[in-house]
Amino acid sequence: EVLEIASKVKTVVFDKTGTLTYGKLKISKVINYSKMSDSKLLQMVGSLESKVSHPIALAFKDYLSLNKLPLLEVMDFKSISGYGLIGKVSNHSIILGNNKILKKYEIDNPYLDDYEKLKKDNSVFYVVLDGKVVYLIGVNDVIKKEAIDVVKSLKKRNIDILMLTGDNGDVALKIAKKIGIKDVIADVLPNEKKSVIEKCKRYVMMCGDGINDTPSLAFSDIGVSIGSNDIAVNSADVVLLNDDLNGILKLIDISKKTIRNIKQNLFWAFFYNTVMILIVVFKPFGIVVSPVLASIFMVLSSLCVTLNALRLKRI
Repeated sequence: EVLEIASKVKTVVFDKTGTLTYGKLKISKVINYSKMSDSKLLQMVGSLESKVSHPIALAFKDYLSLNKLPLLEVMDFKSISGYGLIGKVSNHSIILGNNKILKKYEIDNPYLDDYEKLKKDNSVFYVVLDGKVVYLIGVNDVIKKEAIDVVKSLKKRNIDILMLTGDNGDVALKIAKKIGIKDVIADVLPNEKKSVIEKCKRYVMMCGDGINDTPSLAFSDIGVSIGSNDIAVNSADVVLLNDDLNGILKLIDISKKTIRNIKQNLFWAFFYNTVMILIVVFKPFGIVVSPVLASIFMVLSSLCVTLNALRLKRI
């Protein structure tokens, strides 16, 4: 079924982080409004992030590893998909997330100007300690080397492309422009991604890697999981084991060649059998087909179909 639908794909929807980008985020800039040191705050944030496997968490885990900072005990941990993380670290309640989480918990944000400046080149996260915003963290990512060529190839196939991400619009638009994607929908929650997929035309392929992509992967006509996230893999129809976006092109090409092969086999099988039946019935030029010859011709018919199908192994 997947091979059949892939040949008809009209729209490919990409997640950003970990799909079009490597997902190996690095902490690029921090703004500290508290009396705590950067290392102490990042140690608390890194301990909270150690509870999840999203690419963003790797940036903080790498920081702790590089600075040889041990993980702190995390209590009352909670992950809110599309918003951020909550927990207690070192007797402090801590919230880490985007600006949506501030609205959700009605937390005052006196640093909106700093946020606007930082978000132009970074994905920005707030750190809320004991109910107050104390830290802004900017992280950025690197575009996958094959992303630009894959997008160009999809356009040549007359396939529409859409970037659908929970990241902020400024960062999403900059990355989309570099890759060559015109249509971008940013700042969306996981359930909102599903609604966007629903509004697309038929035969939509969704490509994502994280837990946040699970609803849209499951709802699309073909869900392609990039990476080994267990939840995303179980929700997808296709898994790209080597994280290479070229696998999407291979999937579409294999699908089209398979469908073409099936049509060839159907045509030649009907043509062959029709011709042979006419020869047996009307005996043109006095040709008489014995049961033995009929059996041999039937085997040859099946052999032709089989050999034609085996050509697919050359893809």
